[in-house]
Amino acid sequence: MPGIDECLLDVMRLPGARGAAVVDWTSGLALGTIGESPNGDHEATAAETAEVARMAAEQPVFAQDRGPHDPAAPPVPAVEDVIVTTALDYHILRFVETAFDSSVFLHLWLDRSEGNLALSRIKLGEIAERLVLA
Repeated sequence: MPGIDECLLDVMRLPGARGAAVVDWTSGLALGTIGESPNGDHEATAAETAEVARMAAEQPVFAQDRGPHDPAAPPVPAVEDVIVTTALDYHILRFVETAFDSSVFLHLWLDRSEGNLALSRIKLGEIAERLVLA
């Protein structure tokens, strides 16, 4: 199973990818980065995107829910990803599920004129499933 570096290389193969990072949203720390950063500083970008991820993940309206048919079923993660669009870019924050209480997400920065938001979202989810945090 691939680790952070291999997953980031896979992310950069997506059409329109400009930069990507694996970020811990509780600390705002970048665990790995590749490509460009929207503001020129990967660490600052990690801290800023962590704020957005934390706001989404901690809101009661997005709280974890139980499976629809079995109240004893384990909680289903409420937030899969957060998508922010600007006039020129897409930012996808994809939460990574791990065996432990994870607070990690993948941040993909896409050029809006070259990227495909739907395809990138699907592929980023597949990459997140393969990600193994060491």
